[in-house]
Amino acid sequence: MPLTLEQAQAVVAGAQAHARKLGITVAIAVVDEGGHLQALARMDGAPPLAPQIAESKAVGAAVWHRDGDSLATLHKERQAFFEQVDQMVRLPLIPGLGSVLVKRDGRVQGAVGVSGGAPAQDKECAEAGLASVL
Repeated sequence: MPLTLEQAQAVVAGAQAHARKLGITVAIAVVDEGGHLQALARMDGAPPLAPQIAESKAVGAAVWHRDGDSLATLHKERQAFFEQVDQMVRLPLIPGLGSVLVKRDGRVQGAVGVSGGAPAQDKECAEAGLASVL
């Protein structure tokens, strides 16, 4: 079962708190295992496209069952295949740092995507948000 709405909102709050510690502004998206949006927030001052990028990062991780950095490797190794799958989902998939899987009992139940900071900062914020509920 994916995160509840309350848990998804707690992930957002945890990621925002971590972003404030880093001195950055980001957008955070939480999706379920099918890549459907559960929660989305854009901090004041975050880049205008950050929400769409965060959601695309999260959707890619959720539907491929891979964290963003692993997804980037897959994209590089199997670019043509990746691009075909990218056309099958409602959003363009964005591989790279900044998305982490939501896993319970070894099963993927969704993903968190963050955008607005440097790639490593986005990943750090996503991990901090998820750690606040798991």
